[in-house]
Amino acid sequence: MLKLFSKEKKQSLDEGLSKTRKSFFSKVAKAVMGKSKVDDDVLDNLEEVLLSADIGVTTTLKIIERLQQRVAKDKFVTTSELNDLLKNEIAELLNENEVSVKDGELIASGKKPYVIMVVGVNGVGKTTTIGKLAYQLKEDGKKVLLGAADTFRAAAVDQLAVWSKRVGVPLVTQGMGADPASVAFDTVKSGVAQEMDVIIIDTAGRLHNKISLMNELSKIKRVMQKVIPDAPHEILLVLDASTGQNAIEQAKQFTAATEVNALALTKLDGTAKGGVVIGISDQFRIPVKYIGVGEKMEDLQVFNKFEFVDSLFHEN
Repeated sequence: MLKLFSKEKKQSLDEGLSKTRKSFFSKVAKAVMGKSKVDDDVLDNLEEVLLSADIGVTTTLKIIERLQQRVAKDKFVTTSELNDLLKNEIAELLNENEVSVKDGELIASGKKPYVIMVVGVNGVGKTTTIGKLAYQLKEDGKKVLLGAADTFRAAAVDQLAVWSKRVGVPLVTQGMGADPASVAFDTVKSGVAQEMDVIIIDTAGRLHNKISLMNELSKIKRVMQKVIPDAPHEILLVLDASTGQNAIEQAKQFTAATEVNALALTKLDGTAKGGVVIGISDQFRIPVKYIGVGEKMEDLQVFNKFEFVDSLFHEN
């Protein structure tokens, strides 16, 4: 069982969210400049701040509405209280969408092998996420098998092969141009035969035609189910947090194409758009399971909503 939040992980999370935090709070400070209480002008300014943090329109309006209700109820709310109010409302929003990871268990008990199908467009850090996840599962004592079913790009197969060697876990590949469903079938069949604990299948990240994407992912699922009837147990969508609203659009496309039940948000350390985690979690009601906050193997972290909000509002 993984230890969720060591002191080192918390420090890494604090550092990973530093760009978002600095950008966000400098804008909040400007929004309340010269004001002693939270009034309509402050809330209007705050709305712009939340939108610029890529929290998204729907979630921003929800937060502002809750703040308006609080101000109306308490009659007088000072601007110095605003950070605490914001922190509470964001924490409450995330709390309403329960995260699936409990007590450090990355995979559901009673499912062996546990099959994860990873989806997402090229360039979001999909293969890196698979590699880091494989590393952490192996460190947790799990036997892991990878499947290279993103066969439309030679680079994707090659990159996964590099991660396979680096982490020290086996890889099933048929090379570029192979039928993705055939690779997935072979991987699952091999995983069962070798009594693997976890099978992670990479898939192609193309969004130019939603129908063809849907058909391809459905075919991959069907062939896996010939071996394991309830596979895949997890469909993990990887999104690049630094793309902000574009990540939300990709989430819309992929959730329409397949039954995504877990999310990974990468590259949070390189962006001031970390608010997208809040918007995506709220809008799609799909658990954010992992966040990427750095380059190291350990910097793919299990998402903990309480630690995330604490780091977002962390005072240096």
